[in-house]
Amino acid sequence: MLEYAFMQRALLAGIILAVALPLVGSSLVLRRTSMMGDALSHCSLAGVAGGLVAGVNPVLGALVACVIASLGMEAVRRHLPHHADVAIAVVSAAGAGLAGVLSSAKGNAGGLDSFLFGSIVAVSEEDLALVAAISVAVVVLALVFRHEIFLMCMDEDLARASGVRVTLVGAALAVAAGVIVSVASRIIGSLVVSSMLVLPLVGAMQVARGYRRTLVVSALVAVVSVVAGLACSYYAAVKPGGAIVLVCLGVLAVLALVGVASGRSSR
Repeated sequence: MLEYAFMQRALLAGIILAVALPLVGSSLVLRRTSMMGDALSHCSLAGVAGGLVAGVNPVLGALVACVIASLGMEAVRRHLPHHADVAIAVVSAAGAGLAGVLSSAKGNAGGLDSFLFGSIVAVSEEDLALVAAISVAVVVLALVFRHEIFLMCMDEDLARASGVRVTLVGAALAVAAGVIVSVASRIIGSLVVSSMLVLPLVGAMQVARGYRRTLVVSALVAVVSVVAGLACSYYAAVKPGGAIVLVCLGVLAVLALVGVASGRSSR
């Protein structure tokens, strides 16, 4: 499998995203906004379709759409915390509807399909460099502000009283989520990226204790899922994105059983 250059690039891109996505997903899961990833994946499709209609780079269209949507949902969540789930549902529906309408213009459905299921085996060296640069920026952000993010996830009032700039850090997390989702949609697909934001962290929560250990285990779960999923897709001739998600679900099931057996499973 690794004797082919395209599989080497696919593996590298997948591993890089597998490290970055759970770091972003941790804040979504712990703040009980995990469906935000699904809403952003829909918005990325709308941005791609809009970019194809406007004749610009579809990745740029997805980036703009995801950042605007993530900042909007973060603003609603902050000012109307009891209605945050409604805002996510509205944005998700709007993204799906716009993607459907815009994809029919000028025959853009074919271009949209590559973002639905991803094209990780078609990653170019330029794509790999872009993924690496953005993922490094996301990882640095998550590591530098790890204490602030943890406090915000546990109790925003406590974080604010402790001197954390909650609005600034929340906006930075929203932008990071929008950027990484828009780029990951191009590589592993919009239908897969929301799963990779949530499932590795949920699996890690079954066996790991402590915020730092949970992040490390979630990254390991994501990396294993990507490597095993790519191997399954290569030898079984199936879609890489679907194989990665199914492997991740299998790992989650195993970790849940281990957590139950050891008495560490999270409630």
